[in-house]
Amino acid sequence: MGNSQGSSSSASPARFVTASRAFSKQALDDLRARFASLAERSGTQGRAVSRPVFLEYFGVRGALGDRLFQLVAKDGGQEDGVTFEGLIICKATYERGTRDEADEFIFQLCDVMGDGALTRSDLESVLASIHETIFENNKEAGEGSNKRTSEAFLNSAVFSANAEGVSEKSMSLSDFRNWCIVMPSLRKFLGSLLMPPDSGRAGFQVPLLHYPENISSELLLLNKEYAWHIGGGFSQHDVQEWRLLYHSSLHGQSFSTFLGNVTNGDAQTVLIIKDAEGSIYGAYASQPWERHSDFYGDMKTFLFKLYPEASIFRPTGANKNLQWCATNFTSENIPNGIGFGGKPHHFGLFLSAGFDQGHSFTSSTFTGPSLSNTNRFRPEVIECWGIQVKGSLDEKPELVKGTVLERFKEDRNMLKLIESAINLKPKHNSTTAVRLEQRTFDHHQSLHGNILKSVDFSSHQPDTAFHYIADMADR
Repeated sequence: MGNSQGSSSSASPARFVTASRAFSKQALDDLRARFASLAERSGTQGRAVSRPVFLEYFGVRGALGDRLFQLVAKDGGQEDGVTFEGLIICKATYERGTRDEADEFIFQLCDVMGDGALTRSDLESVLASIHETIFENNKEAGEGSNKRTSEAFLNSAVFSANAEGVSEKSMSLSDFRNWCIVMPSLRKFLGSLLMPPDSGRAGFQVPLLHYPENISSELLLLNKEYAWHIGGGFSQHDVQEWRLLYHSSLHGQSFSTFLGNVTNGDAQTVLIIKDAEGSIYGAYASQPWERHSDFYGDMKTFLFKLYPEASIFRPTGANKNLQWCATNFTSENIPNGIGFGGKPHHFGLFLSAGFDQGHSFTSSTFTGPSLSNTNRFRPEVIECWGIQVKGSLDEKPELVKGTVLERFKEDRNMLKLIESAINLKPKHNSTTAVRLEQRTFDHHQSLHGNILKSVDFSSHQPDTAFHYIADMADR
């Protein structure tokens, strides 16, 4: 399948010349210099890069690393080393070729046995290599969590092909592509293996999880492997810091406490639910949790499953019914709670305001099926994490300078001026008075919003915090 299965003649001058055109002169010079350095370390008199040096440099461990070396070496017409011509030909196909060419190469790469059939055993070896490469020093992703998450990743794969001479079912190229769609972190990782290790390779970044030291990681639904999986749905490749904002076992199963905790944190959040049947799933909310009487949000939002199978379901674009947050509404048409997709009373995912029941239906908003085994479920654990790109906390010092009154002195002065003008109603016609009253209302709403963003809920009890906001806004 594809160019990588060529014989020793595959590193022909014509193939090399064609592949070279995919790179700029500067890029080729940089690659040549890097190759020369690696070949020198290999002790091959500059002829080729040896297997040990190749694997050490690119840092891909286990069976996947061995298979990568095998394919790149074969493209250079060698078996015991990677030539410069072979590296360029392989990178041109793998990194600069069409999507179909890249997919075919990665499909062959995952066939670690090299027998032409991509089976569950091959994928087990691939996932073991990924774990060894990315999570080797991760204490939170130990042997137990690795087995559980690997099982979940494998359970989302489909094996529909019958390969000659192989007893078990295998993956077709279409099966593999579909698996990469619901496992974007996997596709990003497999698509960047030949990039320089110091380039911030996509799929290699693992979110940093922050939670109180007195909390055991066993209590949490999220581990770093699941976070790596969810993070694959984000467009950015920066290292992210995830901070635990709410956990029902710690903060109580309370909607008001949830809102109090998450509205004082990062705009982006990940909601995770474990239901009474043991299934784990959730959603990524790209917008802050704010009270609305209708859907809001953007197309970055997505749903996901973690266990017993792991998948990500992106928006279809069929509608904009992405994020829902309703509280203290009395209309039956506006169900109080938080949700994603679908329509009121028939959401893609929904938690009632009591946090004691929820539902999940197939919807046209997202690509996937119902997240729960049954459409209606009872949540057992609810967890929410705030997401920030590493270092962004240092970019907002103005949020902690001065008191609330000092920071919004200009707002208060403006309110006083407008209110004074309204008190002079005889000097204005009714239209002017109405406009001034509207300006007062709008500015007062803005002031309340600014104060809300400034309050550190972690240093207040919920009731105290809201009284504090009201007091500051009324001064």
